[in-house]
Amino acid sequence: MPSLTATFRPATGLSNPHLQTLWGPLWRKLPDLPRNRERLWLADGDFLDLDWHGPHQPDTPLVLVLHGLTGSSNSPYVKGLQLALQGRGWASVAVNWRGCSGEPNLLARSYHSGASEDLAEIILHLRAQRPLAPLYAVGYSLGGNVLLKYLGESGSASQLEAAVAVSVPFRLDQCADRIGLGFSKIYQAHFMRAMLAYVQDKQRHFKDKGHHEGLATLERLGPLNNLRTFWDFDGKVTAPLNGFSDAHDYYRRASSRYYLGKNRTPTLIIHASDDPFVFGHSLPAADELAPLTQFELHNRGGHVGFVEGSLRNPGYYLERRIPQWLMDGR
Repeated sequence: MPSLTATFRPATGLSNPHLQTLWGPLWRKLPDLPRNRERLWLADGDFLDLDWHGPHQPDTPLVLVLHGLTGSSNSPYVKGLQLALQGRGWASVAVNWRGCSGEPNLLARSYHSGASEDLAEIILHLRAQRPLAPLYAVGYSLGGNVLLKYLGESGSASQLEAAVAVSVPFRLDQCADRIGLGFSKIYQAHFMRAMLAYVQDKQRHFKDKGHHEGLATLERLGPLNNLRTFWDFDGKVTAPLNGFSDAHDYYRRASSRYYLGKNRTPTLIIHASDDPFVFGHSLPAADELAPLTQFELHNRGGHVGFVEGSLRNPGYYLERRIPQWLMDGR
């Protein structure tokens, strides 16, 4: 059953789910965050960029932070958590999924909601880099879906001490429907612009660099100017680029809800009932969760929002709750 052991109260004037969702990306100001970037080369010849922050001691606890769709290590929720962890003496490393660090990735394939094989490579790398450090992971939205899928696939071999997943799109097909309704169409339009730009930037990059094979793969997708919905984009782009037969196949194989029961890592899931991207019926039932999973469901909070306090002095529940839960030993 959802846990009520922790409470979140939205900031005065920010109880609306859309204001909660939009506050961070539109209005939050964060100080500069000194980080060291590492390029991780993957087995298929592509790369990911990792941004490290915090103490360098080999046995300091390390938290892996996974961003959401069209985000990056510069997303406010990522930087905010890294600052909060550093304030408690923990280290963190923020992933930029393929092509999200400001430089197109080398292969035609993209990042997506089911890319747990990339997460597995990252975790192996971090265990080799800091074998003495307890390793944790926190994923937001798409990153949370990838994390929960990985935990179910790896079972007792996850190599993580614990994990946290926030605002997860548990059923990608249903979330593709939800984001096309009402005010959420605004988010859909934003994501579509960003996702199409991701593909178009890569096309230009491949052409400039003479990557003929990758360019030919992208050109085989055909014209992309009439894509309006997630179903359109994932059927025309995500599926063929990443080995799925169609959008239905992608959504079925990548949705984390189907993997929850095999998770053997202590896990906290934080979600809001008013999330404008996720139907209530998309949330897992209690009997779908593994015994070591705690589901914390709040009435309010939007999507990766959870802004508390006041407009003059906003606070960020996730940056209070997540470190507390990890450090208290669950």
